[in-house]
Amino acid sequence: MKQPDRLSGRTFRTRRIDVTRWIFVAPAMAVVVCLLIYPLCSTVLYSFTNKTMIKDTFKVVGLKNYMDILKDESFYKAFGNTLKWTVGSVLGQVLVGFTGAICLNQVKNTWAKSTFRILCIIPWAFPAIATAMVWKWILNGIYGFLPTMLVDLGITEQMLQFFSDKNLVMPTLMGINIWFGAPLIMVNVYAALQTIPQDQYEAAQIDGASKFQSFRHITVPHIRTVVGLLIVLRTVWVFNNFDIIYMITGGGPAGASTTMPIFIYDTGWTGRLVGKASAASIMLLIFLVILTVLYFKVINHWEKEDC
Repeated sequence: MKQPDRLSGRTFRTRRIDVTRWIFVAPAMAVVVCLLIYPLCSTVLYSFTNKTMIKDTFKVVGLKNYMDILKDESFYKAFGNTLKWTVGSVLGQVLVGFTGAICLNQVKNTWAKSTFRILCIIPWAFPAIATAMVWKWILNGIYGFLPTMLVDLGITEQMLQFFSDKNLVMPTLMGINIWFGAPLIMVNVYAALQTIPQDQYEAAQIDGASKFQSFRHITVPHIRTVVGLLIVLRTVWVFNNFDIIYMITGGGPAGASTTMPIFIYDTGWTGRLVGKASAASIMLLIFLVILTVLYFKVINHWEKEDC
């Protein structure tokens, strides 16, 4: 008679533990549902309708929004600008951040290393609005510090219009984004460099390996997974970046700096076409998912090589 009692007691305790787990997980699940699943599902739904911000009623139109976007020249221009913006920004951030981490790793003075790390992380700590306002002041084409200095030094004959010249605006925005995001790459790569066993470098030096050979065969294999993950994260973040560009140029001049997030914003809020904006958002999501899957395939291949 005691055995069933023991089993029933264990079953009760197991169920009690399961209920407790669900109680602790429930708030996080509620946040995910409210902030991720519901907006995603509603966006997918609206992308197949003619919903606007003018009327409450709407009807299903099938793939019409997607077809209209694919016929819209401004969509292709925004998508091309987004590719340039993302590739230029991510490559620049990786190169600057990686170089900074390698240089920082060579510094022997502890105080100097700590000071340099603190100074380099300052751009990343700045709010986006502060970054936008500071750079708009520095590069202003009328009274900006940098255009004025270039004229005073005789480097340029007239004030450069960094934000109103369609040939300069995108490289200028990329430079600002590189300044903003490179410290994140630097800090993470520097942390990865600290995990490399120093005895491997000593063994390579004894075997007569050059510094470049040590870098190629020791440093790169140890940190390439970290760099790959950083590239994935920065690609997604930069591709979806809205605040920096919008606060500095608003997508101008004449759409020269309009990226996909700004295109979606203008379509949904300025044009009031919620259905079309939703369709553009889903297309952007699909593109990023495919790109992320390809990235992770490469990273998984690296991890298998390391095993």
